[in-house]
Amino acid sequence: MQVNPSNPIIVQGDGKVLLETQHTEFDRARDFLARFAELEASPDLLHTYRISPLSLWNAASAGMERDEIVETLRGLSKFDIPADVLGNITDTIGRFGLVQLQAHPETPRQWIRVVFATAYIEKLIKNTDAGRELLQRDGRRDWKLAAGMRGMFKQRLLLEGWPVQDLAGFADGEPLPLKLRERTLGGQDFSPRDYQRAAVKRWFMDGHPAGGHGVVVLPCGAGKTIVALTAMTTVQQHTLVLCNNETAVHQWVRECLDKTTIHESQIGIYSGKSKEIRPITVATYQVLTWRRSRDADYEHLHLFRDHNWGLLVYDEVHLLPAPVFGATAELQGCRRLGLTATLIREDGREGDVFSLVGPKRYDLPWQLLEKRGFVAEAQCYEIRVPFTGRDRDRYERSNNGQKFRFASENNAKIQVVRDLVNQHREDHVLIIGTYLSQLEELSRELGAPLLTGSTPQSERERLFKDFRTGKLRRLIVSKVANFAIDLPDANVAIQVSGSFGSRQEEAQRLGRILRPKDNPATFYTVVTSDSKEQEFAMKRQLFLTEQGYRYFIEERPAAK
Repeated sequence: MQVNPSNPIIVQGDGKVLLETQHTEFDRARDFLARFAELEASPDLLHTYRISPLSLWNAASAGMERDEIVETLRGLSKFDIPADVLGNITDTIGRFGLVQLQAHPETPRQWIRVVFATAYIEKLIKNTDAGRELLQRDGRRDWKLAAGMRGMFKQRLLLEGWPVQDLAGFADGEPLPLKLRERTLGGQDFSPRDYQRAAVKRWFMDGHPAGGHGVVVLPCGAGKTIVALTAMTTVQQHTLVLCNNETAVHQWVRECLDKTTIHESQIGIYSGKSKEIRPITVATYQVLTWRRSRDADYEHLHLFRDHNWGLLVYDEVHLLPAPVFGATAELQGCRRLGLTATLIREDGREGDVFSLVGPKRYDLPWQLLEKRGFVAEAQCYEIRVPFTGRDRDRYERSNNGQKFRFASENNAKIQVVRDLVNQHREDHVLIIGTYLSQLEELSRELGAPLLTGSTPQSERERLFKDFRTGKLRRLIVSKVANFAIDLPDANVAIQVSGSFGSRQEEAQRLGRILRPKDNPATFYTVVTSDSKEQEFAMKRQLFLTEQGYRYFIEERPAAK
């Protein structure tokens, strides 16, 4: 048995890998593990990774081989690698590339050639449901697949445990000469950071067919938009950007104009109010998935097909709606870039992101960016507030389906929020919640404006501008704050209600205050103690502490 206690990692039989953060080999081990394992927890002293089939397939798609993983892992491990883990690495990595998609030599726009490593693999795949339905003979020996079924084939085979290596390449879109500016329109020096350039390099792979599709994972505030702009100037082709709301659309337009040489006439907005299709077009997921009734067709998905796009950018790719997954499955001949702060999907469809948008190409923990001053240092507080006696009685009498919301809207929270706002009167404070009636009451009590999904875009822009300039220091926002809102001066967030135990939502809301600034970032969550809300808050708390954020709990006394 190998025993090297001076090494930095321990590999457990369940696929977990523990890494000592204070070890002299930490940086090398971290960079190595990030290539084939998912970071699950990152408290101060010990980071936890997990080796999973999806993480190994991501690694294989990026060019890692079984021997590189095993031998380097052995060289960093305190003890022998468990036999089950070695077997899983060998079997899982070994499956990647046994089924390949290649450009058809005669009719590449109509057909994709499917190549199997062995006759045995060919037999296995032919007998899957996807193989029986989608594969067709291409002469006597070869197999082919209709080009429009490329995404569906990959998606369905992944569910069967067969990760397809897609080497079919991409059709070029309309050309778009484009450069990054050296100075922004505001007169500031501009250049992508080293990790932003590295992310694009990993994604593009020098134009190799294996590159040009995939996901970049960076913390909120780390400049994912800059990654996309760099990718656009690398590809130099017409680009469709998809994002989560109209506010994000206008932010993308501003960033494109501010940091690239694109002319205003070359950027179009495709939303509920405007249907402009231009060399760079920015649209929302909502407009693409709109339909008149549940049984009607999606009227705007034609946007994917009606133009010769060279690049699709999926902002907040972890929120990709199911209909857009379908359209993405059809449009596999176009380069695709997904951007996200977390690949966690509460519906468990990370595999669909892998098969349809592409594998994870680049990931960087927030701690590294915090140390370099690229994201703000944050402290997290959970403030537990009891019910008043009468409300406690009403809570106990309510049914289980009502308890969470009843606890979330606990009236005793209002005084706590008022105290926190007074404590941070010199800061830029966002008050974030889920339930509109609660937020409306807070707006009245605090005399602060409320921004919701129904707030007109012109009013949103005015409020954001006032907040950025310091004219407004308190802003109450609904779930629209879960997504791209560019408020770089926000340094305090007070969360008064949330969506059960959503880790995704917690990461997004915390991200609203992580832009680097002079004042420290502080994130408060106000929860009702001894309630269903506290039970769900513990799940969110665990997520934050596992990511390495400093987390404190404060108990408030009952109101008199």
